[in-house]
Amino acid sequence: MPPPPLHSTTPSALTFNLIAQCTTTRARAAVLSLPHGPVNLPMFMPVATQASLKGLTPHQLETTGCRLCLNNTYHLGLKPGQQTLDRIGGAHKLQSWKHNILTGIFQMVSLMKLAQVTEEGVKFLSPHDGSPMLLTPEHSISLQNSIGSDIIMQLDDVIATTSPDNARIEEATHRSIRWLDRCIAAHKNPHTQNLFCIIQGGLDLTLRRECTLAMVSRDTPGIAIGGLSGGEAKHDFCRVVSTCTALLPPHKPRYVMGVGFPEDILVCIALGADMFDCVWPTRTARFGNAITDRGCVNLKRAAFAEDFGPIEPGCRCVCCRSPEEGDGGLGITRAYIHHLVAKETVGAHLLSMHNVHYQLNLVRRAREAIVEGRFPAFLKGYFHTLYDGDREKYPSWAVDALAGVGVMLKED
Repeated sequence: MPPPPLHSTTPSALTFNLIAQCTTTRARAAVLSLPHGPVNLPMFMPVATQASLKGLTPHQLETTGCRLCLNNTYHLGLKPGQQTLDRIGGAHKLQSWKHNILTGIFQMVSLMKLAQVTEEGVKFLSPHDGSPMLLTPEHSISLQNSIGSDIIMQLDDVIATTSPDNARIEEATHRSIRWLDRCIAAHKNPHTQNLFCIIQGGLDLTLRRECTLAMVSRDTPGIAIGGLSGGEAKHDFCRVVSTCTALLPPHKPRYVMGVGFPEDILVCIALGADMFDCVWPTRTARFGNAITDRGCVNLKRAAFAEDFGPIEPGCRCVCCRSPEEGDGGLGITRAYIHHLVAKETVGAHLLSMHNVHYQLNLVRRAREAIVEGRFPAFLKGYFHTLYDGDREKYPSWAVDALAGVGVMLKED
């Protein structure tokens, strides 16, 4: 393991104000103040990979209450490219987004068939024209400095958690720490952009602990837990999150990367995490699926052809609200979505608006429950509704993970 770096405390362009903590679980509510405004934690971040969230305009995303979304450094580095980003003044201006942006090299595992990892960096073949591209820690930071994002992620060496190559996982863990030091040294705008480290280590809890302590010693403004949501068993996923959060300082934001299913988010909040992201809400919308408290509802099914109720009863998104309320609601029915989803792109567009609102509102509800001292009851109520009161259907991974922080899902 590399020794702790010799540099001084890393500058920060954020403040973290803890508002409330759950007295049973590790859940916490906070305000994270960033260069483009404050955001409430816990929070879900929609993914606008190429400076565009599929299915929503920037204004529509803003109306959902989103104040922090994701862009992908790798994709923006290829197109429009660093020179264009420098000329326009960064990604905020490129996409007409006045709120916060987080960037990183996401989807690394899925891109590995186009890449080769060495100590120098990651050699890619461009998916656009097949030309080679070397992405070093220094270049990844330079690109993100040009993007101007409020939170930037280190370049890390990512290995699928399902890989049987333990030696490669250990190599990637130690390399990620070395690359973090290079990222810190290359970062030109620490007073306006926040560099987050990324904890690696696969499913090996010893490696995860080792990496967590090494990353924490670098004192970056925020900390991410990476390399998950790659097909590993949920029990293993929860053990990694719990192991890492238990070692993290209480005064910094904690980001579990790539988490988007509602149950996963709520369990991770209970385990002490604050920030989450995933493309799933918009991707599943393109298949005709609406996210609801009772799970995903496929509105392509013939049963909804004459269902004139809202996408989700009680939902306050712009699609579900009635026009009669006079606040811009569209009053979209399930029957209308059913009519559109297989034929017109507007169907996926409307479902994306609902699904993104749902995810953002879910974490708002969780936050309110933490602040009001009823988070364990909120968890129990959520799972009761999701599984229609049948406790035998509760997933064992969620039951076990929550029991580990004092919430007995199956008990009254």
